[in-house]
Amino acid sequence: MNLADSVVQAARGWIGTPYRHQASLKGVACDCLGLLRGVWRDCLGPEPEAAPPYAASWAESAASGTDPLAEAAARHLVPVAVGEDYEPAPGDVLLFAFRAHLPARHCAIATGMGSMIHAHDGAAVAEVALTGWWRRHLAHAFRFPETAERRTERP
Repeated sequence: MNLADSVVQAARGWIGTPYRHQASLKGVACDCLGLLRGVWRDCLGPEPEAAPPYAASWAESAASGTDPLAEAAARHLVPVAVGEDYEPAPGDVLLFAFRAHLPARHCAIATGMGSMIHAHDGAAVAEVALTGWWRRHLAHAFRFPETAERRTERP
C-alpha cells in the first residue's frame, strides 16, 4: 500500500472520535490538529515535534504576518501548490483560513473523490464533502513525506 492510501486508511480509523480541543487519542477525543498528529503517528511513527499548547482562538491572536499552522506543516510536510485547478489528492493535508486576513486555523485530510476527513467543534471526526465553501477557504495543501521512515506494524 502506498503512503497516500495508508494516510487515508489511518484517517478513516479516526472516524467517530469525539471532538476535544488539543486532544489526540483515537476513539477517545481529538481536534483537527490532533487528528493530523494521530495519523502521522499511525503512518510514520513518533511526531516530529510536540504541539505547543494553543487556545481555541489562537489564529485570531497570531502575530501579524505569521501563519503558525502552515509554518509548522511546512517544516514536516511537502507543500503542494494550491491554484484554481488544484484537486486534492487522497492523503493531502488541507489547511483552511476562514478570513482572508487571518492565518489557517483548521486542517483536514483529503480522501479523494471530493471528500475529506476532519474534526470540528461539537461533532465527531467525519468524512464529509469538500464543498465549494471549503474550497473557497482552502489556504494551503501539503503531502506526507514519502522519504520519512514508515511504520511497518499497525497499532
